[in-house]
Amino acid sequence: MYAISYASEGLRIRGFLALPPAGSSPYPAVIFNRGGAGERAVLQAEGAYQYLGTIASWGYVVAASNYRGQGGSDGTEQWGDGDVRDALNLIPLLDELGTVDMDRLGLVGGSRGGMMAFMMLRRTQAFRAAVTIGAPTMLHRCSPQSPTRRMFNRFLNPAQPIEEQLRERSVIVWAHELPRTTPLLILHGTGDSRVEPEQSLHLALELQRLQFPYKLILYDNADHILAGRRNESDYDIRWWLDHYVRDRAPIPKTGPHGA
Repeated sequence: MYAISYASEGLRIRGFLALPPAGSSPYPAVIFNRGGAGERAVLQAEGAYQYLGTIASWGYVVAASNYRGQGGSDGTEQWGDGDVRDALNLIPLLDELGTVDMDRLGLVGGSRGGMMAFMMLRRTQAFRAAVTIGAPTMLHRCSPQSPTRRMFNRFLNPAQPIEEQLRERSVIVWAHELPRTTPLLILHGTGDSRVEPEQSLHLALELQRLQFPYKLILYDNADHILAGRRNESDYDIRWWLDHYVRDRAPIPKTGPHGA
């Protein structure tokens, strides 16, 4: 595990890099997007060992950004704007390592990081598969009193219409723009008190309508971070990454088929 810094739009951004057990390179790789906002949400070494270290132990190089304005990174914190570009700029960093198979990249994001993962997928086809955990999908439909909206209100741009900013961060509005080459695993706890589990359900319904490759898992009696279901969710995440990223499995069939 390494603390890293890298360039993003003229800023010096800090983060972490986890390497897998020794094996034959090039390795598959995963970009991990943390959630939260403010100093309390900064990815510290302990969290990096827990999240990045677990995925690295499965045989992946894993990179994570602390985004601009937090964790010692330059700039001012944003939420669904420059931070998305900071995460995307981990892709050339992984390429520069020389030990990563750039044809086998995966993406994992939780909460705000899941929202950012959707926004990243809208801009690139670089990822073979993606996983989101407790991610907001429809901010434009959330009550202004909801935890997610109250969080985002801290980062509103007064020069831009609020509705426009909300829709820009609501994947359900532009789900048709997601790359069909990136199967999406959507995880959510049915007891999530921060992001309503219905947000993932509504996204899944839209993806079903679009005949997009996806899988939805709602964990009963699980909260925002899937506490108590970590072993089960780790198994589901690992299977998805191993199948579609490491092993380059074909895109799953979509639309009506079979018996």
